[in-house]
Amino acid sequence: MDPLSTIAKKIPAPKQVSPKRYVSRLTQSTLAVIMAGGRGERLKHLTNNRCKPATQFGGKFRIIDFVLSNCVNSGIRRISVLTQYKAHSLIRHLQRGWNFLRGEFGEFIEIVPAQQQLGPDWYRGTADALYQNLSIMRLHHPRLVLVLAGDHIYKMDYGPMLAYHVENRADITVGVVEVPRAEATGFGVMTIDEDQRVVKFSEKPKNPDGIPGREDMALGSMGIYVFNARLLFKLLEQDAADPNSAHDFGKNIIPDAINKLNVLAYPFRDVRTRAQQYWRDVGTVDAFYEANMELVSVNPELNIYDSQWPIWTFQRQQPPAKFVLNEDGRRGAAVNSMVSGGCIISGAEVVDSLLFTNVRINERSLVERSLLFPDVRIGPDCIVKNAIIDTGGVIPPGTHIGVNPEDDERRFYVTEKGVLLVTRDMLAKLR
Repeated sequence: MDPLSTIAKKIPAPKQVSPKRYVSRLTQSTLAVIMAGGRGERLKHLTNNRCKPATQFGGKFRIIDFVLSNCVNSGIRRISVLTQYKAHSLIRHLQRGWNFLRGEFGEFIEIVPAQQQLGPDWYRGTADALYQNLSIMRLHHPRLVLVLAGDHIYKMDYGPMLAYHVENRADITVGVVEVPRAEATGFGVMTIDEDQRVVKFSEKPKNPDGIPGREDMALGSMGIYVFNARLLFKLLEQDAADPNSAHDFGKNIIPDAINKLNVLAYPFRDVRTRAQQYWRDVGTVDAFYEANMELVSVNPELNIYDSQWPIWTFQRQQPPAKFVLNEDGRRGAAVNSMVSGGCIISGAEVVDSLLFTNVRINERSLVERSLLFPDVRIGPDCIVKNAIIDTGGVIPPGTHIGVNPEDDERRFYVTEKGVLLVTRDMLAKLR
């Protein structure tokens, strides 16, 4: 048995130990703050006109829908979303799809744009983003503050984590997930003792610490923090007064707290089976593509059809998808694919692909292992393989994408793993 499994078994299963009513009181007294202002630069052209949390995912969702759904499904209905970079698409999505909470019951999702509230600076780091909105957080009088990243794909009940935090008298609790050590250089990496206490926190280390007995794996931060509210407010004020600080949770707040406070790690495991849960950081084009491609498999690890834990979103009202023509060489068909509402596949073939809303594919065309974002138009006699076609892209008749590597590199963005990213601007140059 590996050491982490031994440690994990010592963690109380909050859903079983803590009464539901107790967890419910904790969630009702919690303020969730979602950090949704990131640039998402590693997603390249996908974030030219939108921030990373607003990027489409899974056929009908946006990335931020997953963390928001986790909050609502967990019973946390006091939510502040901090925005900054290219936020228009995100704000429009939140206004259209997330306005169903009842203010008269104390429920809300408030959009908090960067406002330079305390001086001439925009947000200088994750801690500074909260500090600049300290007065807003205090208005809600929370007992606990749950700080969440708005750009990861996962399903998680935050109630057991809150109960774990309170029952173990933690000052700060950090959600952690196992990641291959070779990939952990992009994470905040934890080193913990047998009591789950964090003894070391390294932000994006060049040589991450491995898990004892499993040196090929490391514990990475999920970007989820639970704070006692009063303590958080004090730490933010102290950090803001430090001229040498980068004003960041991973670089300053957490490392400084390790030797002074009770900082615990909460492994993201199923509270019954103790198996690690699905979690993806879709921070690169390749990771984004692969996470979407996983969904078209027969039994994907992420179940978006789970009626017990629905993923909520805004969606346009569209008619059902339609497949037309039934002749040799002109047969509308989709195999091992997900096809959203409003799509029309007219005498074309779609294989191992994911089509978002209102896509049109014309006759004698082939789409294979590709993501087609909303409102994409593919002309007749086209071939599209291993590609992401961004929103509104119009592919001229007879265009081949993913067939000739030299042509692809000249016209489009090509990732290390050979995935093609195609935008409207790139396609406009082909005409």
